[in-house]
Amino acid sequence: MTPRSKKLINAPEAIIPEFIEGYVAAHAALLAVEGPTGRAIVARHGPRDGKVGIVIGGGSGHEPAFAGYVGRGLADAAAVGNVFASPSPAQILDAGRAADGGAGVLLLYGNYTGDVLNFTMAAEELGAEGTPVRQVAVTDDIASAPAERRAERRGVAGDFFVFKIAGAAADLGEPLPRVEALARRANDNCRSMGVALGPCSLPQTGTPNFRIGDTEMEIGMGIHGEPGMYRAPLASADAVTDDLMQKILAELSLSAGDRVAVLVNGLGATTQLELFLLFRRLRQILDGLGVTIHASWVGEYATALEMAGASITLLRLDDELARLLDHPCRSPALTVGVEAPPPTARRTARRSIRREDTAATDAAALQAGGRITPALFVAMMRAVAAEIRQERDWLSQLDGVIGDGDHGVTMDIGWSAVLPELDRLEPEVLIGAISERIGQTFLAAVGASSGPLYAGAFRQAGRAVQDRLNLDGAALAAWITGISDGILARGGASPGDKTMIDAWLPAAEAATAAAAAGADEIGVLTAARDAAEAGMRRTAGIESRRGRSAKLGARSLGHIDPGAASAFVSLRAMARNLVRTAAAEPAAP
Repeated sequence: MTPRSKKLINAPEAIIPEFIEGYVAAHAALLAVEGPTGRAIVARHGPRDGKVGIVIGGGSGHEPAFAGYVGRGLADAAAVGNVFASPSPAQILDAGRAADGGAGVLLLYGNYTGDVLNFTMAAEELGAEGTPVRQVAVTDDIASAPAERRAERRGVAGDFFVFKIAGAAADLGEPLPRVEALARRANDNCRSMGVALGPCSLPQTGTPNFRIGDTEMEIGMGIHGEPGMYRAPLASADAVTDDLMQKILAELSLSAGDRVAVLVNGLGATTQLELFLLFRRLRQILDGLGVTIHASWVGEYATALEMAGASITLLRLDDELARLLDHPCRSPALTVGVEAPPPTARRTARRSIRREDTAATDAAALQAGGRITPALFVAMMRAVAAEIRQERDWLSQLDGVIGDGDHGVTMDIGWSAVLPELDRLEPEVLIGAISERIGQTFLAAVGASSGPLYAGAFRQAGRAVQDRLNLDGAALAAWITGISDGILARGGASPGDKTMIDAWLPAAEAATAAAAAGADEIGVLTAARDAAEAGMRRTAGIESRRGRSAKLGARSLGHIDPGAASAFVSLRAMARNLVRTAAAEPAAP
């Protein structure tokens, strides 16, 4: 039996709002919370009129990243996601509006599928409101893709340097295109490599998100527990440093006379004693090359809950980057130089523009045929929520093998948020509108990659049946196809990429074929369920090409994709509920 980790928490579902409450209270002179989501932490002396707003963000569990870098001369606001999950567009919007000083907003985040999806959606909304927006995804992790595919790399502790450079440039009054260009230059000159010695565990599960032997280490593991480049026997501090530095130096091409900034970062359970041994050896290596360390930091700056291990990050400096690195800043996790007095410039509150859907429904035009009424559809959605909760740990275990171990938790958070929304539905609400509400709720609650993907899925499914009062077999097939089409449109994955689409697309095709053959609602849904299960099982034989597991290559073989598994679980729950309801109906006279 796998032992559960010990954590000082209250209710797992309350950990993020309680963390924010405590963090902001502890740094009340520096930070405040703004916006209706309660997930935007804002610098009290950061945002001001005429200055480019710097917004950072990502999942929790990496403290002090990301809220720790909110302050004067650094980020103006941070959007705080759930543990190891991107913040939602609504949470990012709160941060963006708080940071907006009228000169535009720069969004900075790690290059992960969920972050890219959610920050891009927020950028689109801010742009629609009239705010100029630019984005930079940090890609410093050498282990996650080869140099020729650097745009696919993850962002890890290099966030620290990119945030510092961009924050300084904005504080000095640089315009938005210039701030973006400097952030990109910092990212281009930054490289990181890490090593993991032991796993971490999510608060919701309490179980290790990967397994590693007592005498093993993993080179290149990500900050969510994503598998790295390879495993090796545990080596000495000097040998590990040599290995990490060899890979970094091979890409930075440093020579005598160059200057660098150095970050030796603990992942959560590695002591200062160990970290300074790594720095000691790193200094010896750079001294031997004639490379000067302009500035250095050793400690915990981008963690992975209680993971044991460390990372090394080097930023190659030119005169301008060095000047920006030295520019004063003050935040809970980083203070540089002598802080200037708080600015006296005005800060104008930005008004958000809320667009409401005013389209009316012509009840007389609705098609009423079909067994699945709005009430039954709601019951089927409740069944999905219950089954996702029941399979949460299994889904997270699947994700722990090839990802970061949070898929089951993330899906459960989304469906748990949907349930009270279903309770609040008006009696006359239609299935199309219910689907839209589910998508919006999922997006607001989850973030991560699942939030935008299922938001698009339910929105498209709702549109596919907006002319229906009830669903018959053909309409149900159209709804399932809408789910598949919505995921394809937002996520960009293709069949065979080892994603949820490998279950949803065959489900949609089977449902359409069954409907064309005259199947009723049960026949259509049963066909979709069976096709999703077959698609899910086929993913074990597919090498991943999308998402975090794409970095694994052949190591992803033999493992079911967790997104495909949750797709099957959802359709299975819908089918079970529909069959049970039909069995309880009185027989026709």
